[in-house]
Amino acid sequence: MKDLRNMTKSQIVEAIEQIGEKAFRGKQIFEWVMQKGVSDFDQMTNLPKSLIEKLKQEFTIDNYKIVEQLVSGDGTIKALGALEDGNLVESVFMTYKHGNSACISTQVGCKMGCAFCASTLGGIVRNLTVGEYLGQIYALQNLTGKRIDNIVLMGSGEPLDNYEETVKFLKRVTDTEGLNISIRSITVSTCGLVPEIYKLADEHLGITLAISLHNPFETERIEIMPITKRYGIVELLKAVDYYIAKTGRRVTFEYALIEGINDSVAHAEQLGRLLKGKLVHVNLIPVNAVKEKGFKPTQNNRINGFKSQLVDKYKINTTVRRELGSDINAACGQLRNSRLEANQS
Repeated sequence: MKDLRNMTKSQIVEAIEQIGEKAFRGKQIFEWVMQKGVSDFDQMTNLPKSLIEKLKQEFTIDNYKIVEQLVSGDGTIKALGALEDGNLVESVFMTYKHGNSACISTQVGCKMGCAFCASTLGGIVRNLTVGEYLGQIYALQNLTGKRIDNIVLMGSGEPLDNYEETVKFLKRVTDTEGLNISIRSITVSTCGLVPEIYKLADEHLGITLAISLHNPFETERIEIMPITKRYGIVELLKAVDYYIAKTGRRVTFEYALIEGINDSVAHAEQLGRLLKGKLVHVNLIPVNAVKEKGFKPTQNNRINGFKSQLVDKYKINTTVRRELGSDINAACGQLRNSRLEANQS
């Protein structure tokens, strides 16, 4: 069956006309699917029952069903959702002063192999579709009864490795006839796929680009981020410079601090030298402890010292990410892995 969440307004109208209905019915269905985010055709109360029965036979809209959720003491909700083919992906709902945020997945698993990430443990299964991206947003809104204001593509998977669906999503989720989320409220994270960064810059979308750097020394970065073998740090920074010049947007560098691995004064100094004078922001993140990896987060005093080096000496805008959901293992991949392990035992 066809997933209506994968379709544009014109495609929905055309599909509805093909089953013998008027074009205005397609427009009504588009509003139910894309604006109101319904997950059941019976919720479309202005449609005749005969049309609803046709829709049930031809189409689907419930492409991401939450099968498990964990709720943190700080209000963060981590959801594990089942796709129509039975694969599982995670999404996270977080509340900040600037609004409600959703962190969504772009692939089932991931092939990038970052050493500190739970999403890579089983490799990649497949890419998600634009409709499955949207399905995560609708599911979180329906679960919480709250509108999503900000979106981060930083869940399981590498968004730029699923480039076409990611760009479709960015255009669809910002559509004034759909969810109408501000493009400036969307962040796309990448481990550093250089050709796609250039392509994204040329799209002129206005999103915030976040680069997962995590080590400023190339030989060390290779050990925790294999993508460095394909695209070195110098090459990556040239792409970032191009992105900034083309879009005028500040780029965020994500830096997960791992005790004894990348948190020394030398690392802070090198990071400062690399980024000094650029239109960037550094987001320091105490790494999530993943039992299969054995990494530990840097202690607070060392985090503060690392931040001070960047701010005081190199004048780089730097923040420490507020930890949300630490009591429920909110790092993407952990809940899915736990479910898969339980199913195999």
